[in-house]
Amino acid sequence: MITVVLIEAEHSGNVGSVARVMANFGLKDLVLVHPKCRINEESRRLAKNANYILDKAKVNGFSILGKFDYLIGTTSKLGTDYNIPRSPMTPAQLAEKLKGIKKRKIALILGRESEGLRNNEVKLCDFMVTIPTSKSYKSMNISHALAVLLYEIHKEKIIKEMMRPYTPISRKEKEQIMKLLKIAMNKMDFTLQKKKETQEKVWKRMITKSFMTKREAYALMGFLKKIN
Repeated sequence: MITVVLIEAEHSGNVGSVARVMANFGLKDLVLVHPKCRINEESRRLAKNANYILDKAKVNGFSILGKFDYLIGTTSKLGTDYNIPRSPMTPAQLAEKLKGIKKRKIALILGRESEGLRNNEVKLCDFMVTIPTSKSYKSMNISHALAVLLYEIHKEKIIKEMMRPYTPISRKEKEQIMKLLKIAMNKMDFTLQKKKETQEKVWKRMITKSFMTKREAYALMGFLKKIN
């Protein structure tokens, strides 16, 4: 279970935007540690349909962090091998690590908009994660950063659910399309047999690479049957 924790959030609008991103990825629990702003009309306007997250958001001090099993900090300020607490992992590495952590309370911590997490806060974290960005402008808006992190964490599940209705065609259906194509090509004039064979190879490759859905495949087969 992942809870998003904002440390001393400074802008009401960002709190609302964070809530909206959380809703996009199915998260519900938001904690505001010593916020410097209030949940106001701007927060609710930017949250859109995620106001239920703002309604349940908890305002606490730093002691709330002691209730989590794992603390994951975020930073755009990279350390060196000698600055061990700020040695980061990428979002993809974080997602892989979280696969092995089941039924634990996890806090995903984002720091202040102006300066991020301070060194003493970084030292509290079990992991630090950073998003690779342009060297000329490393820091991201906290809601944008959260979107990248949550997408990476939930990517496999999201893609699986999204693609469920779009089942790729089977070998049997690919063979049926090729059969209909060959019938159509047999009715065409080719100056050389080799050119016909080349056409068959090209079409077979296109059909295989396209990962057509069943709906697309049956539409193509219907079209070929009309030609034939």
